[in-house]
This record gives sequence, C-alpha cells and structure tokens, in this order.
Amino acid sequence: MKKVHIIGIIIIAVAIGAILTTLNNTSTYANFSEAAQSPGSEYHVVGKYNKDKESIYDPQVNANLFTFYMIDNQGTEKKVILNKNKPQDFERSEQIVLIGKMQGEEFIASDILMKCPSKYNDGKPQETADNK
Repeated sequence: MKKVHIIGIIIIAVAIGAILTTLNNTSTYANFSEAAQSPGSEYHVVGKYNKDKESIYDPQVNANLFTFYMIDNQGTEKKVILNKNKPQDFERSEQIVLIGKMQGEEFIASDILMKCPSKYNDGKPQETADNK
C-alpha cells in the first residue's frame, strides 16, 4: 500500500470515531418519567416553573445553587437543583428547558434555557405602564 492510501484510511477512521463520539454525547428531549428510567443519561426536560412552591436561592450561602419545582409537559412535578446562579427574570419565563440528569426523586440540572414572554402580541407592542 502507498503512504497516501494509509493516510486516507487513518483520516477516515478518525472521522468515523469523531462522529460516533458526537452521537453518544447528545442528549434527547424527555419528560421526568423517562429521565427517571435512565438516571445516568442526560436529558432535556421541557416544562413550567411551579410558582406555588418554594424556590431557594441564597447567594450569600452558595451563589451556584438554585432549587425550585418544575412541572413537565406531562404534568409530573419534580424538585430541580440547578448548579448555577438563578437566571435573571426566571419568574417571568413562559417555558423552561432543563439540561441534566435524574438523581433519585430530584432532577440535577447542569444548564437551563428559558423562553421569556414575547414583547409583541399579534404584531402590536404590549401596553405597559410606561407607554400608556
């Protein structure tokens, strides 16, 4: 075999390995029940913040710990532990996407994505106290 052929085979093998590694590290969307069935796997869980239950964030004790309760799209409620600071305007979010793993009865989130309320409704700006 020529050196060019050997180098080509090595490059193809590395590319295949990189693709397989990427596929194994991707997380999927699930609800809390599905995430509980595979506690070692990372999932994206979509839901809404439960404003009726207590949320705890004390930056003087631990600025990288925020706990709250979320209800997923199937109606299951779980306690969420976010190992980051509390996101700005968290209470105003319409929908939350948690990225993390189930651990017992709690969801340990490594990241959070929020869908905030739209500034516009039906193409018209919302009325606020400032623009009335």
